[in-house]
Parts: sequence; C-alpha cells; structure tokens
Amino acid sequence: MHVRRGTASLPGAVLLSAVVLFAVPALAGCSSGGGDDTADRPTSGRAGVTRQPEETDPFWVDPDGSAARQVAAYERAGKTDEAAAIREIAGQPTGQWLGPEHPEEEARGFTEAADRAGRTPLLVLYDIPHRDCGRYSRGGAADGAAYRAWIAAVARGIADRPAVVVLEPDALLHLVDGCTPQEFHEERYDLLDDAVTALKSLENTKVYLDAGNAGWGRPDQIFQPLRRAGLDRADGFAVNVSNFYSTPDSVEYGRQLSAKTGDKHFVVDTSRNGNGPYEEGDPAERWCNPPGRSLGAAPTTTTTDPLVDAYLWVKRPGESDGECKGGPKAGEWWPEYALRLADG
Repeated sequence: MHVRRGTASLPGAVLLSAVVLFAVPALAGCSSGGGDDTADRPTSGRAGVTRQPEETDPFWVDPDGSAARQVAAYERAGKTDEAAAIREIAGQPTGQWLGPEHPEEEARGFTEAADRAGRTPLLVLYDIPHRDCGRYSRGGAADGAAYRAWIAAVARGIADRPAVVVLEPDALLHLVDGCTPQEFHEERYDLLDDAVTALKSLENTKVYLDAGNAGWGRPDQIFQPLRRAGLDRADGFAVNVSNFYSTPDSVEYGRQLSAKTGDKHFVVDTSRNGNGPYEEGDPAERWCNPPGRSLGAAPTTTTTDPLVDAYLWVKRPGESDGECKGGPKAGEWWPEYALRLADG
C-alpha cells in the first residue's frame, strides 16, 4: 500500500519559515529556559501559539508555520470560528520536512530556534533517490553521492543541538512492496545505513527509521530490511507516518515489530488518526486526502506503552497528500482540509 507522506519539496512555507527563523531569531522568541509560554510567540504580527508543559510535550512549536499564518489571516478577516479551529493545529508541534535546496540552513534554523525555546524540533528527512516511485511526491536526490552530501549538510546544520529525526518515510516500505525497482535496492540500504551513522554521530540527535503502518503488511516483512538499514544503531522506528490507522492499532503493530527487532522503541504519528482509516472509495487512493478524518492525540512523550517513546504529528495536518479529491500538490497548505480535520 502506498502511503503518501508530507513533502520534501516544500516550495514555500517551510523554506521561508526556516530561513526567517535562521536570519531573524526574534521570530522564534528569546527564551533559553523553556519556562515562559511566550517564548514561541512570533513578533511579526502573526498569530501567537502557546506551548504545552515541557514534561508532557517537549517538542518545538513553529510560530511561523502555515497553520499559524492561517489563524492570523482568519482573525484579520473576522472569521473567529475558523481561527479557533485552525489554532488546534497551530498550537501543536509538527514535523519540519527539510527541503532539497538548503538543508544545512533549514536544519540550523529549526534547531537553533527550538534550542532558544528550550524545546526539541522534529525533523523529517525525505530526499532519498527515486523517491515515491514516480508518484505524487516523486523526486529526491539525483543520486547516491548527492544524497550523502545532503545528509552531511543536515548533520552540519543540527550540530550538537537536540533533534528528533524521522528518516525517509516510505523508503523501506517501497523496497519490500516492490514499488522501487530491484536495481536500486542495495544502494538504498547503504544510503539509509550511512544516514543513520551520520546522524547518530551527533551528540543529541535521536533517529527513527520509517517502518510502515498497521494496514500495510506484517511485521515479519520489514524487520530484516529495517536492520539492514541500520536500525540496531538508530533509536527506533516510526509507524503510521502520514497515515490514519488508530493509535491502538499502530501501537499493536509497533509492538509486534519491536519483538522482532530486539525490543526497539518506536514513535507513532497521530496527526490525523482520530477517526481511523478511510474505508470507502478506490482502495489504491484511500490514503490520499480522505474525507471524514480528524486530528489525533496531541504530541506527547506520555504514552500508553513503555515501548512507545512519543506520539508525534509527523505529517503536518492541513497539508495536501497530493492532487486527489480536489487537493493541491503534495505538501501544499489546504485550509479547507485543515478545517475539516480540526472539526472532525
């Protein structure tokens, strides 16, 4: 099953946000201790966001993301109900999907802003060559050398600052399901293994390899590929990235996989799984902008299982899965869909 993720091209919002945060630190606040709830409030006139207590949610909220901008736009237009709904998204930490053009600057910008706020950013690396098998999010680095250079740039940007990284959504799944041609398999394993090595050489970076979702297949199909890709040296794996399977189903899938990988820990993407998966229409397109979905559990490190390190919003709610069901290009902000998720 193909499961479209966020985006790595991010033509506007994330690149602008990262550059602004890197160049104008005041937009991310000035606190270094994390105890002041105003530390994540922008000074640019956009809607302020308030953090959750650090012991519950230690992750960084981007004060200049698409959702925060949308809240401000609705407030200016007097649309208070819509603003309140989108604030449910804007106030939560979401994954920062790094783009292909300025990886070092983006990684530095996000980690510096988060560090000043006393929080940890969630970074999603999605630039593997031959990405997404030519579908909505096709692209990625031109070749293995370009990808290694990209990863090295990300690592330089992170440096010794804290970061949580979800590494290459779909990359292993598409090796197992046959979507990625066999001729690219060995290189992909090597690239992922090298990426884990490079990122884990950093003092304060945690790395989770993407491991599919509860509706895709069986854990015994992917645990060996995970190990070939460097799981033993990573902090664990991620499940349900950009998908809609319920938290209990995702935890059960993760527990089964953990049992096959030496009790490795994992994280669960709960960004849009409040109503579970969509079960109507073309099965091949159920993952793409399905109607009737809702936001899931808020990001937190307080979970229901000792193997689950965190519930995360890896996918950014309100960004399109692709040009399906009336949606814009993959990764573009879609306010109507964001409202449906918040109201779901």
